[in-house]
Amino acid sequence: MTFDEIIQSEHLQQAQTQMTFPASWCQGRTAFGGLSAAIAVQSMKHQLTEPRRLLSVSVNFVGPLLEGAPFTVATTILRSGKNATQMQTQLIQSGEVCLIAIGCFGKDRASAIQVTNVDSPTLSDVNPKAVLPYQEGVMPAFFQHVALNVQQGALPFSGAPSSNLGGWMRFKAQTTSVNELHTLALADSWPPTLLQMCKAPSPASSMSWYIEFLCDISLDSDSWLGFEAVTHHSQNGYGIEDAKIWSQDGKLLALSRQTVAVFD
Repeated sequence: MTFDEIIQSEHLQQAQTQMTFPASWCQGRTAFGGLSAAIAVQSMKHQLTEPRRLLSVSVNFVGPLLEGAPFTVATTILRSGKNATQMQTQLIQSGEVCLIAIGCFGKDRASAIQVTNVDSPTLSDVNPKAVLPYQEGVMPAFFQHVALNVQQGALPFSGAPSSNLGGWMRFKAQTTSVNELHTLALADSWPPTLLQMCKAPSPASSMSWYIEFLCDISLDSDSWLGFEAVTHHSQNGYGIEDAKIWSQDGKLLALSRQTVAVFD
């Protein structure tokens, strides 16, 4: 199944429903976190009673979400006011909470306060010929669905001295358009920047993730998204990673921060 086929499932129109995670979208036996988060946010979007854009998502990966076993998607509206709506979605499997997401949606309002972003990406133009080839049994299964043109950083477990990582990303399957759900999922497709500093294969896990969207995202189906990430601090087995996500024309679309546990 493609990303769009999963996200557009009629089941997600209900505030509470059951789904099963396909094996081709996993990391080992555990679900790909980017798709899990996107499922949660899509469930939230269906509960909106009027158009409000996604401002931010906070995700806690509480436990493994296993492929092949049914899980429950349960969404609750925490508060819906004149301008903003906040919701919570839990993914629950075998009675255990696997993921908790809090989404904040807002209505655009007139404001005299305008602060323009002056940052710009440091990436070169996309090179589609330099996309990482999928290697079954070596890479996580979900990599077969994702195209990554890596331009900055190093390979995982290469003992690199730096923690910056960046390049371009998109889904291999054709999408109708690229929106905030595609952006959310793709942003989690990159390995944690800490892994390239490890000298040998080492497990790592995203524990918490916060991503803010600066604008509505509606791009052409063949668009690539830029990604630049760096770990600012890591100590005692936990690292803090920041990332910026760009459109191809250099517009800053989203800011991301996650806490990563590494077991080196």
